[in-house]
Amino acid sequence: MFKALIEPFRYPKLEVGHGEAKVFGAMGSRKPKAKAKNWSGTLGRIWHYLAERRAKLVLVLFMVLLSSGLSLLGPYLISRAVDDYLGGAGGRTWGIFLLILALVYLLNSLVSWLQNVWMIEVAQETVYRMRTELFAHLHRLPISFFNRRQQGEIMSRLTNDIENISSTLNSSAIQIFSSILTLVGTVGVMLWLSPLLTLLTFIVVPLMMLGMRWITRRTGPLFKERQRNMGELNGFIEETLSGQRIIKAFSQEERVITGFRERNTRIMLSGYWAQAISGFIPKLMNGLNNLSFAIVAGVGGLLAIRGLVTVGIIIAFAEYARQFTRPLNDLANQWNTLLSAIAGAERVFEVLDEETEARDEGAAVKLQHVEGAVKFSGVSFSYEGGADTLQDISFEAKPGEMIALVGPTGAGKTTLIGLLSRFYDPSRGSITLDGRELSTITRESLRSQMAFVLQDSFLFKGTIRDNIRYGRLDATDEEVEEAAKLANAHAFIMRLQDGYDRMLSVDGSGISQGQKQLLAIARAILANPSMLVLDEATSSIDTVTEIKIQEGLQALMRGRTSFVIAHRLGTIRAADRILVLEGGRLLQQGSHEELLQQGGLYSELVRGSKEAAEA
Repeated sequence: MFKALIEPFRYPKLEVGHGEAKVFGAMGSRKPKAKAKNWSGTLGRIWHYLAERRAKLVLVLFMVLLSSGLSLLGPYLISRAVDDYLGGAGGRTWGIFLLILALVYLLNSLVSWLQNVWMIEVAQETVYRMRTELFAHLHRLPISFFNRRQQGEIMSRLTNDIENISSTLNSSAIQIFSSILTLVGTVGVMLWLSPLLTLLTFIVVPLMMLGMRWITRRTGPLFKERQRNMGELNGFIEETLSGQRIIKAFSQEERVITGFRERNTRIMLSGYWAQAISGFIPKLMNGLNNLSFAIVAGVGGLLAIRGLVTVGIIIAFAEYARQFTRPLNDLANQWNTLLSAIAGAERVFEVLDEETEARDEGAAVKLQHVEGAVKFSGVSFSYEGGADTLQDISFEAKPGEMIALVGPTGAGKTTLIGLLSRFYDPSRGSITLDGRELSTITRESLRSQMAFVLQDSFLFKGTIRDNIRYGRLDATDEEVEEAAKLANAHAFIMRLQDGYDRMLSVDGSGISQGQKQLLAIARAILANPSMLVLDEATSSIDTVTEIKIQEGLQALMRGRTSFVIAHRLGTIRAADRILVLEGGRLLQQGSHEELLQQGGLYSELVRGSKEAAEA
């Protein structure tokens, strides 16, 4: 029968069909299965952060202990005042009791305020450190981590989940400890005053425990699911906001809105049922609290008539009975908040437990000077144990040479550059720089000797001058402008309002994609690297502008080993060596003329490029 009564309150089913998110009432069909992986371990790790503020935390706990003692003292003083007054004691004695009672409650308020202020300080310092560690850890993770995660989902862990922990530490942590102390103290005083009335009060405890168990078993998974759904929604929002041009170009606004509605509905459902079910807790507690009060009042009255207890004890006991159930009520309410915080903390610790980019070997050296001799010997690579993306790649680049990489999309050109810069390490084979294995060179010093101009030129929020100076932070304004002139960016910068001091918004919106790449090239020129990587660096620049910046690029590449990826084959005719890749294999290598004589894929690419240009 009980099962039949609760059947309508099972978890809702979300059905998505015909572009709409539909919610059905049979709640059991979508009961989330996610559970906290290790509650005790997660709480232990949170305590590890709190323990660093041990001195202040001990002070807070002392205040909680004092506050709990004062709250227990109040009802006892009331009972003494009532008994003394009914016993015929003088008004002066009764007045003293009332004065002491007033001082107790005033002091309790002051102590409670102090403990809250200090606990908020401890919580904010703890969360500050946790947030800082998470952000720093993200920057030590390998590129592969970001390849398989949405940016918005990562941001959700850094913001929403951390904020969840912060809210819990600010209020729930101290409330839980205070409730436990009050509960233990109340039971002790009640047993001292009347064991019989205490036993009667405990009648409601099993009912409370059963109700709590039924509720928390259902809300725990829902709170965790809500955090996961929130992360997914943030990732979706970040993705759609970044892709607004594509969405509008293909008229996909309605599809995106529908996708948002579906994800938002999931959050609504998990949040609604978590809060709705947990909302039973105060109602349950209030009902049982009233039941306990009725039992104490009824039985206590009979005992008072028989002279077994005084009226003051009954009054005190009624208050203690309320104090006994109030901590249970508080614990029940805070338990749901704690579940939500644990869910957020697990998501934070999940990222913190991700393996960082492989550490440099103990004998790894810092590069002081680079000639630029690069050698790949039988290099193969696969992403996370999949099929080989590169297979048995072998070639040499002499110092100062320009090496061009060509081939169809997915041939492995960008992956090869990723191996050279040690974003990844080869699965097999070896890569050397100036005769030294890359694995024996620190990543930081290797990358400091390289400058990158990528296909998607990223600019930071700030002035144009600051974005160019990102290549070398100690560069003077004159050096920044000289680099811009060499990259053929100076003219368009001076036409902008405020010139080099023009503020760019996130990712440089407000200027064209071609202008972004000109600034990226200026940034690389300013870095004055020993090696240069150009990954489709002129893909978004018109042919006229591209011709104009070739002299600047040639000046930049002169004397430096350069690796150039380009679909416009006309830009790499002067390369010392052209590597032709297809399907992760190195099919051909040689100069432009040598490869034309050989025929094969390169000749087909050149012929296709000419036909496209003529068309």
